[in-house]
Amino acid sequence: MSHKSELIQSFIAEISSQILTCNILGTTENQPVKRKKGPAPKMLGNEVCSVCGDKASGFHYNVLSCEGCKGFFRRSVIKSAQYSCKNSGKCEMDMYMRRKCQECRLRKCREAGMLEQSCCIHVGVLSEEQIRLKKMKKQQEDETTRASAAPPNPSPAADMPELAPEQLEMIEKLVAMQKQCNKRSFLDRPKVTPWPQSQDPLNREVRQQRFAHFTELAIMSVQEIVDFAKQLPGFLELTREDQIALLKTSTIEIMLLETSRRYDPAIESITFLKDFSYNKEDFAKAGLQFEFINPIFEFSKGMNDLHLDEAEYVCPDISI
Repeated sequence: MSHKSELIQSFIAEISSQILTCNILGTTENQPVKRKKGPAPKMLGNEVCSVCGDKASGFHYNVLSCEGCKGFFRRSVIKSAQYSCKNSGKCEMDMYMRRKCQECRLRKCREAGMLEQSCCIHVGVLSEEQIRLKKMKKQQEDETTRASAAPPNPSPAADMPELAPEQLEMIEKLVAMQKQCNKRSFLDRPKVTPWPQSQDPLNREVRQQRFAHFTELAIMSVQEIVDFAKQLPGFLELTREDQIALLKTSTIEIMLLETSRRYDPAIESITFLKDFSYNKEDFAKAGLQFEFINPIFEFSKGMNDLHLDEAEYVCPDISI
């Protein structure tokens, strides 16, 4: 997989975490100024840490920073550390002073825009792998229970049980909620970076514009998922940590399912926000490799062959 494909996937994961934090933990007073919305710029290799001036390794907790300041900020937040400055909080922060004055280093982290919420979401929450294993174990137990409860010789002509009126009403509400979330995304279409008209494959600005276009669509998809989840009965009754954990482990799967719902077999393309349709070549132009693109389209085509309706799509969404 190419560097850009990895960058797209890692960026989607990072922006998912940012959106989940902002939507569930909410904002606080005196919150640091955030970076502008949009895709993280590509690292050129000569960026410096916004806190100490050392070589930056990437965007950590919303700020371009080095591994040292990233780890220091995370440890300080998790431990609720209290530091004391011998210079009345007036130290100029650099690679030397960062080891001498922890209070001024932490202050500089916050002034640069590091978000404490991004650290806090990892505290007291099951790891993604633990949650996946827990889900797999529960699915196996459910399958075993169903197998043991099934009649020995089920009649092939047996009719499927009808849904109760309250079940049908719930499904109708879920479909309506999903349509409402999609409608809000449609209103944000003008904010998306336009797909460039130039076909020049060597033009760097054109490539970056396509990349920005796709990542902004991904951001909007994550926002839809969060908005939809917050309307589900009982979801907001969970602890904030559990809400974030559930969403973080299911966002990619739901995005894939929603992508398949937008597949148009007539033109072999996937349509976002009603008007933006893309075939495999368009995905490739945005920087993805076909080893990543082909499974998406194969899955989308397979789901389309099932001829599912809106209710049959929304039910897997909430079960994931």
